[in-house]
Amino acid sequence: MESLGTLRGAELASVMTTFRTGLRAHQDSIDRLNVYPVPDGDTGTNMALTLESVVAELAALGAVDDPAADPSGEVPDLVAVGKAIAHGSLMGARGNSGVILSQLLRGLAGVLSTTPAPGPVELARALRAASDAAEQAVLRPVEGTILTVARAAAEGAEAAAGHGGDLVAVADAARVAAGEALAHTPELLPVLAQAGVVDAGGAGYLLLLDALLAVTDGRPMPQPVNGAASPAPDRLWGLPEGSAPESGAGEDLRYEVMYLLHASDETIPAFKEVWAGLGDSIVVVGGDGLWNCHIHTNDVGQAIEASLDAGRPSNIRVTDLHDQVEEERWVRDQAAVPPPVEPEGPPPRTAVVAVAHGDGVGRIFRSLGVHHLIPGGQSMNPSTAEILKVVEAVESPDVILLPNNANIHPVAMQVCELSKKDVRVVPTGGIIEGFAALLEYDPEVGADDNAEAMAASARRVLPGEVTQAVRDATVAGGEVRAGQWMGLSRDGVEAVADTVSDATCRLLARLLTDRHELVSLIEGEGASAGDTRRITEWLAEHHPSVAVEVLHGGQPLYPYLLSVE
Repeated sequence: MESLGTLRGAELASVMTTFRTGLRAHQDSIDRLNVYPVPDGDTGTNMALTLESVVAELAALGAVDDPAADPSGEVPDLVAVGKAIAHGSLMGARGNSGVILSQLLRGLAGVLSTTPAPGPVELARALRAASDAAEQAVLRPVEGTILTVARAAAEGAEAAAGHGGDLVAVADAARVAAGEALAHTPELLPVLAQAGVVDAGGAGYLLLLDALLAVTDGRPMPQPVNGAASPAPDRLWGLPEGSAPESGAGEDLRYEVMYLLHASDETIPAFKEVWAGLGDSIVVVGGDGLWNCHIHTNDVGQAIEASLDAGRPSNIRVTDLHDQVEEERWVRDQAAVPPPVEPEGPPPRTAVVAVAHGDGVGRIFRSLGVHHLIPGGQSMNPSTAEILKVVEAVESPDVILLPNNANIHPVAMQVCELSKKDVRVVPTGGIIEGFAALLEYDPEVGADDNAEAMAASARRVLPGEVTQAVRDATVAGGEVRAGQWMGLSRDGVEAVADTVSDATCRLLARLLTDRHELVSLIEGEGASAGDTRRITEWLAEHHPSVAVEVLHGGQPLYPYLLSVE
């Protein structure tokens, strides 16, 4: 085909559908780039699901015939296509990677849709806007991530446009620069080097540039690598052999602090300056009086007190990180959102919406007072739109959201900003924390009081999970082989064993102390009566004073969830 000199609405819509198709084809390869070897960490799948929402929005607009087709016929103009991309990516964003990708797409579409026929200069500006949009709320962006790759793409595009390159030359320069930056991500982020992978989100972003070249120059999209379950990064993404350096030491910042800050916009620059001296990985997102704040720090008290000079904090979350530099956990499947089940009688002042998966887990949540369940968790992440739909359907004026997964938390926070209700997120990182939070739920008090009490209750429980490694990896505790069982706590991998019962017992040995009184063991898919008996017998022998409660959860991927109280 003849190379394009400018972009129209049809071409921009085609870039999105081609990008979506490319992500679908490569999602397994991108998923295998995840640093942590757990079976629910799927960056590629999450990015692909985010693009499905974009393409569906374009289809509703008439920019594509259907979500599986390329644009044809009469297509809306660039402005309409750009708005559809921005709205679709916002509402369909899943997890941190989906949220960052939505920022990139909104920045890109925002520039391209403001010019009737954008050419090479506008494309360079759009790639810069995409990079800036993703970084604008990050005080000190972490290098070696998708942010690094997006910035390199913008720099490559600007250089080519400055030398008079045409549209294809600018797109090609962006792709070359981004590919080189991706190859060097292990040098910038030691945890990538230790795992022997490049950044998963950056690998996904390269497919956007491939899609741009496919539409503007007729180039074929790269084909996924088939065969080995976990191919080397050089086979996947053009990484030269031996390019991954030895792992270095990471920063020793122990705690993650997050909260909503109700403050006037003019107070935020000074607030950021205070936080700059307290830690790293600082993100302050928002505007119009409401800000979502995140920091890694060793001084929890000062990080929270800084907010009092700017405004009023709420929904405060403090997490012991220890080993949380990995890409967050991702999903494989998408589920339909069931209609909320309203309680009998008048609606309570505050209702609880919980994300959960597993028939037994759902029954436990309902017995603890939850009337509104959204399918999701370790095996699926609901989108912003799916959660928002349930929240808006709830009759109560106040709503508490329990994400029950670290990767669903940022999407839940977006619902707080989009909903017309008074919505608060209790930052539950797992099912066990969700159960614990509900022990302090009071349906007759407001969202703020409930959120504070429930968050404190969630922090008091000591959760554990047992799952199977999906690939070989090096973790803080040593080497893990694919197929081995891992016991995980908030601090990361605590135990590794060849059987699920041994891994569970070793995890309990690390968690239990003389002050503990109760262990709750929740059986999921893969648990057996024999394994449960071996675990309870081990507890009776080694901790005879500890009571044991066994419940059926039915959750996928994790044969055992446990809590220590």
